[in-house]
Amino acid sequence: MKKDDDNSWAAALITKGALPRVAYGQGIYVYDTSGKRYIDASGGPAVYCLGHSHAEVNEAIKTQLDKIAHGYRYSFTSDPQEELSAQIAQWCGHGLDSIVYVSGGSEAVESALKIALQYHSARGEQSRRRFISRRRSWHGNTLGALSVSDFASRRAPFEGALIDASFLSSVNAYRPPLGVDPGRLSEHCAAELEEEILRLGALNVAAFIFEPVVGAAGGVVPAPPGYAQRVRDICTRHGVLMIADEVMCGSARCGTWRALEHDGVVPDIMAIAKGLGGGYIPLGATVYQNFILDVLARHDGGPLTGHTFTAHTAACAAGAAVQRIIRRDNLVARIKSEGDVLKSLLRDALKGIEAVGDIRGRGFFVGVEFVADRVTKTPFEPRQQLSARIGKQAVDRGLLCYAISGNVDGARGDAVILAPPYITTREQLGEITGIFGECVRAALREIGRG
Repeated sequence: MKKDDDNSWAAALITKGALPRVAYGQGIYVYDTSGKRYIDASGGPAVYCLGHSHAEVNEAIKTQLDKIAHGYRYSFTSDPQEELSAQIAQWCGHGLDSIVYVSGGSEAVESALKIALQYHSARGEQSRRRFISRRRSWHGNTLGALSVSDFASRRAPFEGALIDASFLSSVNAYRPPLGVDPGRLSEHCAAELEEEILRLGALNVAAFIFEPVVGAAGGVVPAPPGYAQRVRDICTRHGVLMIADEVMCGSARCGTWRALEHDGVVPDIMAIAKGLGGGYIPLGATVYQNFILDVLARHDGGPLTGHTFTAHTAACAAGAAVQRIIRRDNLVARIKSEGDVLKSLLRDALKGIEAVGDIRGRGFFVGVEFVADRVTKTPFEPRQQLSARIGKQAVDRGLLCYAISGNVDGARGDAVILAPPYITTREQLGEITGIFGECVRAALREIGRG
């Protein structure tokens, strides 16, 4: 098996054996065919926001399937589509209620890029073709989304066929650019964006895309205070569209429904997936401002993106049910308050472990970065596979977490993400963090650091 920077398959990497075969799930628990129980502490890759086999979501899907599975988008709209669209518009506000539905996060980002290009073309600014992104970013596996992602191992086989994009410094308060004081990080990185726009020429830049809280490529890295607002001002001033990739960090995961709500900022285009439908049926969406739709409608009749399964009826029924439950059960506020509890429990569970460099995140989206030297922040050597070992220890103990490597520079760095379902109780958070602490200590002993 070839090593990949994303250690979602950490157990297989370490054991060189087959993955367990899933049997069923219930709530925050997953069971394999041997009967072993796992606590799903990462929701897969931050997907299963309501856990597994939620009776109300399942019933909504079954009810829809009994009527019709899918009404093709060019022939019909549907009640589930209309309900979900109204829910998204209510969650977002600020004119973000134009929507293209897709089947997942990569397609949502791909559609965001296409909408940006189409918008500029429709306005007569065909020269605006360039995208600007950031180092240590991950936006998806389609060619367009991959082109604006800085994930070396995933890009390598496709280099030469990817579109040109500019990459700025990662915006990480724990690892600021060399010589930059953390207190000036927002100002420095925002200035870097403006400098790149001016270097390229504003009329050549279509959009800036970023994750408000970086997920798989960085190990949960929130934007520092003031950064998003500075970026918003710069994009507006130069006519560059702002795209927020909230596929992983959005849909309530960070304690606000839009991750950028925390920063008081509204994007022009937003990609969402994962927590939108909770993993019950593949679902994603590209949400964009009405002023963009007005231009697209006048020039082209609407957005020139979408797929056969856009607004798939049963998928929308699942998404509508998930969002209905999130609102009814006041889960956004709960995630915001219990997220602080999660970080506190995690700090207690990892107390005294010198290899813990940083614990960060928002809501139920928390990352732990591990370092060989806490003072210098030197990462462990990749050959030691620390994050994969933690992931393997977790699986052995019946805990599922999201282990990643390469978060520092693409090759070095170990971090683990915890992203439990929104329904996780405080008692379950305590169990998760307690087991996780055991896993970290055991993995460190394996490499002689226990």
